Amino acid sequence: MPASPPVNRKAKSAPRSARRRLWRRGALALLLLGLALGVAYYLRHRVQLNRYARRTWATFTKNGLTGREKTPLLVGYSVHGIDVSSYQGRIDWPEVARHGVRFAFIKATEGGTMQDPRFERNWREARAAGVLCGAYHYFQPKRDGQLQADLFARTVPIAPGDLPPVLDVEAANFHDVAVLRREVARWLRLIEAHYGVRPILYSNHSFYKRHLAGHFDHYPLWLAHYEVERPAMPADKWIIWQHSDEAYVPGIRGVVDFNVFQGSFESLQAMRVPFPKPAPPAPKTRAPRPKRAAR
Repeated sequence: MPASPPVNRKAKSAPRSARRRLWRRGALALLLLGLALGVAYYLRHRVQLNRYARRTWATFTKNGLTGREKTPLLVGYSVHGIDVSSYQGRIDWPEVARHGVRFAFIKATEGGTMQDPRFERNWREARAAGVLCGAYHYFQPKRDGQLQADLFARTVPIAPGDLPPVLDVEAANFHDVAVLRREVARWLRLIEAHYGVRPILYSNHSFYKRHLAGHFDHYPLWLAHYEVERPAMPADKWIIWQHSDEAYVPGIRGVVDFNVFQGSFESLQAMRVPFPKPAPPAPKTRAPRPKRAAR
């Protein structure tokens, strides 16, 4: 038999090496592209991403917090407040009150069925500590506005002297903005009729400008706008500014939303649910004069 031709190993390995080099170059190109896109995304959304990172870190290190950490009060405002939910856990309300917190909005309900499990305790203990209190409802766009209003009205025992109820509108999971506005308006109208006081509308700056501005201007606005020196809206458009969602207040272990009221504490008190006016005194009637005896 004739001898087999010698195998050229270099010729076989050459295509493999070329394929490997091509694969490595492709992988490197994809890696660089992903890195470039990641950097671009971060630069565009760095404020929000940094805030999420800090909040996540605070959550993971919560066991290491003492509940005595303190964020300085915002300069230029005299009335400071917080808003809380079950996320904050057990709150030492007397300690909170001792550190400049004058008012608090407490989450009561969400959507059509959810009640915050810590609402009753927070409501009772905050008021006992002398903190001026209000309650809020987190609005779910896919649920009927009347159903959500009924849940809030059944849950929250707002009384004269309490702050007005609040509707938190910021969830973006809706398809028709006209339907969203209609159901928000229904909630506000029903709650105003139920408690006899005009509710406060809460939203963040971008959501409000995009979906709500111009439609609810006759309601007091509580505006969330972070990482800015002042809200990017005229001062006559809002009454409360939520300037941080990662503040520390003694009495709370972990982060909490921090707010300021635009005005004096007396102005905030004037917004409370009114006390019933006392009934006017009955007019005094003169006793009839005795008749003189005939002479």
